[in-house]
Amino acid sequence: MAASAKSFLADAGYGEQELDANSALMELDKGLRSGKLGEQCEAVVRFPRLFQKYPFPILINSAFLKLADVFRVGNNFLRLCVLKVTQQSEKHLEKILNVDEFVKRVFSVIHSNDPVARAITLRMLGSMASIIPERKNAHHSIRQSLDSHDNVEVEAAIFAAANFSAQSKDFAAGICNKISEMIQGLATPVDLKLKLIPILQHMHHDASLASSSRQLLQQLVTSYPSTKMVIVTLHTFTLLAASSLVDIPKQIQLLLQYLKNDPRKAVKRLAIQDLKLLANKTPHTWSRENIQALCESALHTPYDSLKLGMLSVLSTLSGTIAIKQYFSSAPGTTATTARSLDLVKLAQECCYHNNRGIAAHGVRILTNISASCQEKDLLPLEQDAVFGLEALLVLCSQDDSPGAQATLKITLTCMVKLVKCRPHLSQSVVESLLTQLHSAQDTARILMCHCLAAIAMQLPVLADGMLGDLMDLYKLIGRSATDKKQELLVSLATVIFVSSQKALSSEIKTVIKQQLENSSNGWTAYRIARQASRMGNHDMARELYQSLLTQVASEHFYFWLNSLKEFSHAEQCLTGLQEDNYSSALSCIAEALKSYHKGIASLTAASTPLNPLSFQCGFVKLRIDLLQAFSQLICTCNSLKTSPPPAIATTIAMTSGNDLQRCGRISNQMKHSMEEFRNLATRYGDLYQSSFDADSATLRNVELQQQSCLLISHAIEALILDPESASFQEYSSNGTAHVESEYERRMMSVFNHVLEEVESLNRKYAPVSYLHTACLCDAVIALLKVPLSFQRYFFQKLQSTSIKLALSPSPRNPAEPIAVQNNQQLALKVEGVVQHGSKPGLFRKIQSVCLNVSSVLQSKSGQDYKIPIDNMTNEMEQRVEPHNDYFSTQFLLNFVILGTHNITVESSVIDSNGIVWKTGPKTTILVKSLEDPYSQQVRLQQQQGQPPSQQQQQRTAYSRF
Repeated sequence: MAASAKSFLADAGYGEQELDANSALMELDKGLRSGKLGEQCEAVVRFPRLFQKYPFPILINSAFLKLADVFRVGNNFLRLCVLKVTQQSEKHLEKILNVDEFVKRVFSVIHSNDPVARAITLRMLGSMASIIPERKNAHHSIRQSLDSHDNVEVEAAIFAAANFSAQSKDFAAGICNKISEMIQGLATPVDLKLKLIPILQHMHHDASLASSSRQLLQQLVTSYPSTKMVIVTLHTFTLLAASSLVDIPKQIQLLLQYLKNDPRKAVKRLAIQDLKLLANKTPHTWSRENIQALCESALHTPYDSLKLGMLSVLSTLSGTIAIKQYFSSAPGTTATTARSLDLVKLAQECCYHNNRGIAAHGVRILTNISASCQEKDLLPLEQDAVFGLEALLVLCSQDDSPGAQATLKITLTCMVKLVKCRPHLSQSVVESLLTQLHSAQDTARILMCHCLAAIAMQLPVLADGMLGDLMDLYKLIGRSATDKKQELLVSLATVIFVSSQKALSSEIKTVIKQQLENSSNGWTAYRIARQASRMGNHDMARELYQSLLTQVASEHFYFWLNSLKEFSHAEQCLTGLQEDNYSSALSCIAEALKSYHKGIASLTAASTPLNPLSFQCGFVKLRIDLLQAFSQLICTCNSLKTSPPPAIATTIAMTSGNDLQRCGRISNQMKHSMEEFRNLATRYGDLYQSSFDADSATLRNVELQQQSCLLISHAIEALILDPESASFQEYSSNGTAHVESEYERRMMSVFNHVLEEVESLNRKYAPVSYLHTACLCDAVIALLKVPLSFQRYFFQKLQSTSIKLALSPSPRNPAEPIAVQNNQQLALKVEGVVQHGSKPGLFRKIQSVCLNVSSVLQSKSGQDYKIPIDNMTNEMEQRVEPHNDYFSTQFLLNFVILGTHNITVESSVIDSNGIVWKTGPKTTILVKSLEDPYSQQVRLQQQQGQPPSQQQQQRTAYSRF
């Protein structure tokens, strides 16, 4: 169970004593001023960790100035350490506030007589090019050092020149001729030319510069035909084209020409590598002729290694728009069909090649053609793809080597893709997987189980008959406790849970538990329980969580498992719901709520300051409120029987003009119920918006819960409150939407069924009859009968993103307010840092940060003046784009009213699709608005009845001039 600690309590950092930023900096400063070289070096290399921990400009500026001092006065080894720190902390360089001072200290070393010191300084300047791109003294030093007789210095100058060329248009234009002369000069050694040529890849700032660089490279390719020169020049050519964009088609043709005509394998390999780069970056620029030429080269080459490379490029292109361009027939071309067949012929030929990699790319091309060209009749191709995949599956599942496993992954990915777009092939693919499972190696079995689960999630293809095969295999797994066996137990259990869409039979549960008792550790049991919760098999999950309670090392884990056990028990209670039996439904919901309340208490106890479990608590609280709302709705429906409308209800309705009054008290109760469901839908929307790091399946789950609330509120409105104006158009589901999981499939079918029932009743009968209330109760029961799925984000956070804000001015003590005079404005500077976990941008990336500043008057002091309403509150919003995970902006705030104001700064993020996510954080500071001295003096004089003195009367805006 100890292994779970890492994922559960995400980088806790226990044991290390926390220092505030100033103390940490002083500690390192002490090391820098030490007389011992070792201690100085140790202090220097600890700076990147300091920057990571406190990534705000005020500290980074001080730290870099101290490092610049060390660079200025230290020896070459210390300078090298400072250079490495600067290169590691490149993204923090723009936070240096005193750039001039920093550069001055570093630049002083360029006048040293030691060429190594000058070389380190040049590399230092090159590493800082992003913040000093237009410094003429740096440009001049680099140009001078390129003519040096010391090799180390020249190489450093080349490094600096490349970095400055990438950042500065002026420098690139100025150095281009110099580089060209050096490359073409006879005095320049070849190895130096090889280092100079890559600088030309940065000459893309304008069209004329890019064009002159291309001409120079073209001359070099023809003038220097040696292998090394051609390789470096061609690669620089490709990178320049990829950056300047306009010359990509020409570059593809040039590379294909070298691939076809140049006899040297090294040049061919380089051409393939560059074609792969262009296929990934700009697949839309590949014409049919380009793909055709590549196919012909692949068909005619006798070398497997080259064929593998070419097929790799073609398989990349086959997954993009290029394949559609290849198959679409242009007007006037009669040979299109014959030409189109070349790619297919190549793929079919390679499917059964004795080289695994070539075969994998062959089937991948066939799969991609089948997937992207669905309008064409490609039945033979589909069959070829399936046979090729099955052959590769048999071959790779017997082999334990890393190469075979990599090929197997490609094969299984292709299987999932093929089944997704061609569902009629699913049966044969699944049967071949199940057949192969028995004889495969353990590593291959794990991957095959993942594939089976992925297919079964999309299509319910694993029939009950296949369950027997899986169970036999589960029993066969040996009793060894190796990692691979443990992983296999989890993977197989997942497939079993996915395939048995209804409740697990007692026999299956017994087999799984028995095998876990025999050969598993607690972590495996927990992972299987987690999968059971995800697939809605709550009875199995509850038993496993129960068995794990006594096996954990900390009380936080105990409470976490206990809460999961209670939630599983609560959801298990709801499986006993029966249609038309509303009293038992109420008792089932009450039982479930009892367990949920126990669980939420336990979940709260499991949370820690480092891991507050906010999503889990929010999700469970909403589930509790939803169950209570369902229970209340059933009670309200029953009240039509227990408290029917009085005899005079019709008369009351006619006199009040409200037709609903004839239904009696149920109408008001239904109105409350509808508002409650709408409120719950809004809260689910808020939970969705705050879950920026959640995976798409978890977000879809939250969305389905929100839709179920909206569905019930719509049903109440359509059946009882406003049947006349109810519209069913916006709620009708579109059958084309792709369903990702069995839970979603079942929920969508319930939604459609409920809408059909409500629509038919709405047309036939006027409200409110027992049919209407029965329809609502049946809708509630139908929704609750679908077992809730606890998705991945409930258990595991794969992406972690947080924002840290710093406000200035900020008070020394948080409780103290900042003093501002009421005739002045406060300039509030907001700085922020975006912090990521180990997998930044896995699901979505931050495009910009939205900062909202608002102020509220907490307490007044002094008299009330009549002040324009605009000046009373501050409400501002700004959007800033983070650069290197740092952003800053300023707000001007008015505080005309005297007293204490509470300023709140709240941040939310906008992702690359333009969706706003309320991630927080929210920071508050207090501001005390004071009366300015002159106004105070005038007011006091007026209170004492004295007219203002002559001198004060004349004091106006012009008096100072």
